Amino acid sequence: MQVAKWGNSLAVRLPSAVVTSLDLKPGDQIEIRIAGPREFEIGRDRSREDVMEQIRRSRVTLPPGFRFDRDEANAR
Repeated sequence: MQVAKWGNSLAVRLPSAVVTSLDLKPGDQIEIRIAGPREFEIGRDRSREDVMEQIRRSRVTLPPGFRFDRDEANAR
């Protein structure tokens, strides 16, 4: 891989093998961790998926017939 200048930052292009292995798509978030003095590791940033899973697990059961009314909720 080669380091390139991108605006005021530096950028690295990921090889297709890494992209395929991590199932990355444009816009995905990744984490880069320093693994040693001249090494780094790349992994998917799972924080969004972890939060969504926590929300799904803690889902509150609503009473039968409950209906959310946006106008009522925003009334002052």
